[in-house]
Amino acid sequence: MKRRTVIAKGGALLSVAALGTVPFVRRATAQSTRGPTYDWPIANLRSGGTAGLPAQLPTPRFRTEPQCIVTLNEILGPCHTNDVPVRHDITEGIAGLPMRISLRLVEATSCKPIRDADVEIWHADIRGVYSGRAAAMCNPGDRSAQNAGFLRGRQITDADGVANFLTVYPGWYGGRAPHVHLRILANGRELLITQLLYDDALNDLIYGRHPDYAGRPPRDTTNDGDMAFSAAEVERFIFDVEKLDIGILQASYTVGLAT
Repeated sequence: MKRRTVIAKGGALLSVAALGTVPFVRRATAQSTRGPTYDWPIANLRSGGTAGLPAQLPTPRFRTEPQCIVTLNEILGPCHTNDVPVRHDITEGIAGLPMRISLRLVEATSCKPIRDADVEIWHADIRGVYSGRAAAMCNPGDRSAQNAGFLRGRQITDADGVANFLTVYPGWYGGRAPHVHLRILANGRELLITQLLYDDALNDLIYGRHPDYAGRPPRDTTNDGDMAFSAAEVERFIFDVEKLDIGILQASYTVGLAT
């Protein structure tokens, strides 16, 4: 396994392989009053999307908190579309800082992994634009985006309850903090709709210094100011992020479900 630079909101991280059969979930409250810092040289981060990434990446690691917590619901949002394909790389070749999103699903009552669940994610591109035939606000006047399906995909969880997606770091749009939408179904039943966030300090680094995100004005909304989230609970929705040696980001989150 390659060496990683780990940034977590408190608590250690372990790989699924290291955890064996003992699952863990995110703590219910904020882990640090100071928050993480990100001192990664931008020159060490890739750009231009996911092309050229190795087929094998290090096993994702998840937080080692010995308490199962139900992940809170959030709104579906106006930019959801139907008939999203099952695929690992959801980028369709668009530009951006490449990253892998790893989601681990567990039962909140027993901490057991949930296998064979249908996990769907979608988010905006580096410009803050969504693909697909969705609400007009999602890609106003952008025919190319309307006819595309980038940054939308589904995966089926494995025996460890894990689903992995290759994507790029999302851009921002007015009134919202950068976020990723998440929808989970199992046995034809919807278990969860929610949204996940990135730490404000990481957003500052990427938007302020990464070349793929240059030329846009500063974002207008931080996590605490996003009206889709309660300020008292916003910390519960933030990914743990690490930088892998190959120059991509790894975002991990454990989802606790009331099955």
